[in-house]
Amino acid sequence: MNFLSAMATSSSGMAAQRFRMNIIAANIANAQTTRTPEGGPYRRRDVIFGALPAPRTFEQELRSQVKRDDPLHVKVLGVSIDKRPPVLRYEPSHPDANEEGYVAMPAINSLEEMVNLMLASRSYEANVAAFNATKAMALKALEIGRA
Repeated sequence: MNFLSAMATSSSGMAAQRFRMNIIAANIANAQTTRTPEGGPYRRRDVIFGALPAPRTFEQELRSQVKRDDPLHVKVLGVSIDKRPPVLRYEPSHPDANEEGYVAMPAINSLEEMVNLMLASRSYEANVAAFNATKAMALKALEIGRA
């Protein structure tokens, strides 16, 4: 794999994790949203990433990387909407309460979303580290070439 391919792979990972962080931030921001344009409470969203099938052995993977012209990329295949039913909370004074006084709230766990945000942040940082390591190796190779 050449340096530019490695940098492209890392940057696609950073872009995918940034997209994931934006979706998680929207989930956190809408944790109390009881009315949406689609009707009903906000539904939690999650990002679906694409994975490339790996060859059977490590040797085959190495050989395919040497011959590969196009870099591997992380692809966002889509955004899934959570199918869990909304949480019913008793608030008879709420404008969206039903006749029994219950309000349908989004099924969003703030703690779960914060953990997902931390995981996405760490994955982003790992891609930055890989990008910087590749950049350092390319600069070192240029230095060696000058000497």
